[in-house]
Amino acid sequence: MPKAYLSRRYHFSASHRLHSEAYGEDQNRTVFGKCNNPHGHGHNYIVQVTVSGPVNPVTGMVCNLGDLDAFAKTHLLERFDQTNLNTLDCFQGTVSTTENLSLEIHRIFAAFSAAHLERVHIEETSNNSFDYAGDETVAAGRI
Repeated sequence: MPKAYLSRRYHFSASHRLHSEAYGEDQNRTVFGKCNNPHGHGHNYIVQVTVSGPVNPVTGMVCNLGDLDAFAKTHLLERFDQTNLNTLDCFQGTVSTTENLSLEIHRIFAAFSAAHLERVHIEETSNNSFDYAGDETVAAGRI
């Protein structure tokens, strides 16, 4: 069967503060600059999820968009939209960088069973974007 790729975009707004408990206040300000503001700052994130799979000969689709959207609503948007990322369990003990956010969103969408997750792309600002396609050593069972 032919394999095709589907990319879908989702939008949410969230705040965070970049701060590492491993650093003192001065080093946090040096490393993270204005992103270390004690009151945090926000972004309008754009998340693009790319999935793949065989093209269904009956529907002509990789997966049903309604199923993908419902999964994203429940597991992405309801969880992250209008939140302070630092308050979420996944960022306890982890700096809430967009790199780490991309790993978390990849972990979430890896559980979508209707298609194979290829990658997650996140636009944090018009100048900053991040991609994560999974860890090949973990995927291959070589941790």
